[in-house]
Amino acid sequence: MASKSEGKEPVNEQVVANMYGAMRSELNQIYSKITELEMEVSEHSLVINAIQPLDQSRRCYRMIGGVLVERTIKEVLPAVQRNKEGLEEVIARLNETLEKKKKEIADFETKYKIRIKKSDDDSKDESNKKEGSAQGVLVGPASSSQ
Repeated sequence: MASKSEGKEPVNEQVVANMYGAMRSELNQIYSKITELEMEVSEHSLVINAIQPLDQSRRCYRMIGGVLVERTIKEVLPAVQRNKEGLEEVIARLNETLEKKKKEIADFETKYKIRIKKSDDDSKDESNKKEGSAQGVLVGPASSSQ
């Protein structure tokens, strides 16, 4: 019998499929968070590029916690740059987490012989007619020992 080095072992194919779905869902959440933060970094860059050449004593407005405050460019520019750098650090950490999660999913797929059914553009129409909109997650037998 296989050793239980990773804690609880799934008991049947449905449990394995549910675990796999949860892992894929978490991966998608990480992707969407990275995309969201990259958009914010882009917005910060636009603001920095817009206010950098202006007179440092010029008034500008900044939204802080839902409150619009009046400051000078001299006060706002460093804060916006720090926020941008902080967002870039968070994105870097999320990318590391993403790579770990991808490896974890790949190991899980290998361990349970999971294959995702993918169709080419040519066979896509045919498979949709035959199978409807069903997704193809195939799980090997849970009772097999390695």
